[in-house]
Amino acid sequence: MSLNPAEHDRKYGELDQVVRSHLGVGPHAPEAVTGYLRQTWRTRPWAIAVAAEQLRVYADNPPGRLRLRLGEYYRLPDVGLPPEEIRGWLTGLADRLDASLVNGEAPPPGAPESPWEWRARFPELAQLLGGWFTQDMPEEYDDHEAALADYLDGTDPGLVAQVTGELYDLLALGLDEDGLALALVTLGAEVEPPAPYTPGAWLATLAARLRG
Repeated sequence: MSLNPAEHDRKYGELDQVVRSHLGVGPHAPEAVTGYLRQTWRTRPWAIAVAAEQLRVYADNPPGRLRLRLGEYYRLPDVGLPPEEIRGWLTGLADRLDASLVNGEAPPPGAPESPWEWRARFPELAQLLGGWFTQDMPEEYDDHEAALADYLDGTDPGLVAQVTGELYDLLALGLDEDGLALALVTLGAEVEPPAPYTPGAWLATLAARLRG
């Protein structure tokens, strides 16, 4: 019997976020935990202490044979570490989070540095790009404008307002065109901006279109 969602979140919800922040960048990438701290200090600072506690509890009480057989445990995503290194890694992450809290040191504002941080900071934009501007878009819609119109037709106005704000937030980071192109890909876009737009011009056009 697997964990139900409420039990999973209560015991492992924040641990899961910290661990997943390392996916795609590696277990020892400094940008992973920095990105988690920057985003969480910005939006949910209380959750950092919860994450540290969950990391320590899991490190000190890994699932035993019975829980493994029953499936009533949290399976850590594969971050590329051998089993014998997991406990020390989790404890080290907890130490880093505790130090940030004790010293009151949040990472300085800046552009996201990991895939997790991009998606955590721009969740609705990731939903738009990853749901409507995938490689299947040319087969489903006549053009980018038709895809956007379909998104608007089926999306709550509050979420449209959210994605509009996220677009302006992204543009305010001051990234160059290469940085914006990388942001689009990381957030799920699989098609190029429509000609003749650059990534920055298309994002600005999207923001103005949604705001209007």
